[in-house]
Amino acid sequence: MLYPDNRGHYQSNADGEGQPDEGSMLARLAKSFIMFITYAGVVSFFPFSLLFILKVVNEYERAVIFRLGRLAFDEPRGPGMFWFLPCVDEFQTIDLRTQAIDIPPQEVLTKDSVTVKVDAVVYYRINGPNIAVTNVKERHKSTKLLSQSMLRNVLGTRTLSEILSDRDSISTYMRGTLDDATNPWGILVERVEMKDVRLPPQLVRAMAAEAEADRDARAKVISAEGEQNASLAYAEAAETMADEPGALQLRYLQTLQSISAEKASTIYFPLPLDSVGLDM
Repeated sequence: MLYPDNRGHYQSNADGEGQPDEGSMLARLAKSFIMFITYAGVVSFFPFSLLFILKVVNEYERAVIFRLGRLAFDEPRGPGMFWFLPCVDEFQTIDLRTQAIDIPPQEVLTKDSVTVKVDAVVYYRINGPNIAVTNVKERHKSTKLLSQSMLRNVLGTRTLSEILSDRDSISTYMRGTLDDATNPWGILVERVEMKDVRLPPQLVRAMAAEAEADRDARAKVISAEGEQNASLAYAEAAETMADEPGALQLRYLQTLQSISAEKASTIYFPLPLDSVGLDM
């Protein structure tokens, strides 16, 4: 199996141990004979053989070439045109574009014993085409299954409030953990996002009742504070009117103006007897 080293190259973990014995004379002769026949055929049918030995891959693709069952080159070929030997070479095309995995809803038991259903999406791309072919058979399916298991394991260590409020930190932690696990497969996990957290209906109703009660309590506190402020303002206004007799008359006129704006048919306006000059 191949593993990435510090310089970004991929090498075997056994340093040649356990590999087929190509040092034997019979294997060397057989390989040399097959390669000679192949090259002779290519040269004999030149230039028509160019139709068979030249291949093209797109900018976003790489070609992993196997020669007689072994990796022919340390690095994949592409993009553009490359050549390979018919009969002895075969290649697989690897797409390097970012791909998405839609994780279906997973039923998770949180740390505080609440059952929730969480779905997510994982974005990844292949950064090591050679090991993506040699180290894992179905890389997309394997990454999807690993993502599902990782999602359940990570959320199982968090409380419901943490899942609802710390989605970004949970997604970042999952991305790093999943990327470390898929690195031997030549896969780079770019992003993990939780799409939806589905709560049980009973819990939703309980949380709604709690939120409504909290809103009612805050409304009563605000109303009480408003009544207190209004009573203080009324007391201050009464003291001002008591000290200034003319202030009461101005208040009467202001009240008359506000009533007339409502287009009332009859207006009752009280006046002090001393203001009209009547003797009782």
